[in-house]
Amino acid sequence: MNIYWHEIKANSLALLWWVIGMLGLIGASMVKYAGYVAAGESVNTLIANMPPMLQALTGAGRFDLSKASGFYGVMFLYIALLAGIHATVLGATILAKEERDHTTEFLYVKPVSRSTIITSKLLAALTMVIVFNLVTFMTSTYFVNAFGQGEDASVFIRTLMAALFVIQLLFLAFGTATSALMRKPAAAAGLASAVMLGTYILSIAIDLYDKLEPLKYLTPFKYFEASTLKPPTGHLEAGYLLLSAGLVTVMVALVYHLYRRKDLMV
Repeated sequence: MNIYWHEIKANSLALLWWVIGMLGLIGASMVKYAGYVAAGESVNTLIANMPPMLQALTGAGRFDLSKASGFYGVMFLYIALLAGIHATVLGATILAKEERDHTTEFLYVKPVSRSTIITSKLLAALTMVIVFNLVTFMTSTYFVNAFGQGEDASVFIRTLMAALFVIQLLFLAFGTATSALMRKPAAAAGLASAVMLGTYILSIAIDLYDKLEPLKYLTPFKYFEASTLKPPTGHLEAGYLLLSAGLVTVMVALVYHLYRRKDLMV
């Protein structure tokens, strides 16, 4: 448990900056929405006149942007991107930093098993992901309600946050698996982040080119799209939930398998 609290304290400042970044993204987005409303501009008309490629890039054509929930739905992809980057970097560094900083000799001679150390670190990472998600949820609820002119978007936001949490878990597990596979731990975060950004770009490419649709299983950003989660019919698809659970389980099992056998005395 000391390892768990050590990791929480060691990463608390970084988490604070990530939280501030998310607050800024959501707050600035909803202020921009309020600006459109105050100016009397028809955002839906503006979007309709955009080239199809720009509509696909923003996802704006799928929402009623005259509503705060619609504007927030467009922003969800960027919210998921920021949360995905945080989870990926956290997962890639929370285990690999011992090798990177050459502190493995100190940590792994303690009277605890490697599995216990890995479990404590993963639980700390999971806690920080949950905190990040809860802050995002509370911030989103506050700003959408503040600018929503009486619109009730609570169900939509809760569904999006559930989807966001699954995406966070996927990239957290991916980050840890990448660090377990890498011989050079210092490069783990960079490689994992590059692959994560590649899945984001792939999700946009799929929207632009229908022939790429079969590749949607390679990018978590396509598993839970805001446009498919709109009430009253929107929900998290069971197939993608099972796929996500399977991927997380396999990646976490891989982490335990590799780190229990890895030569960490460097």
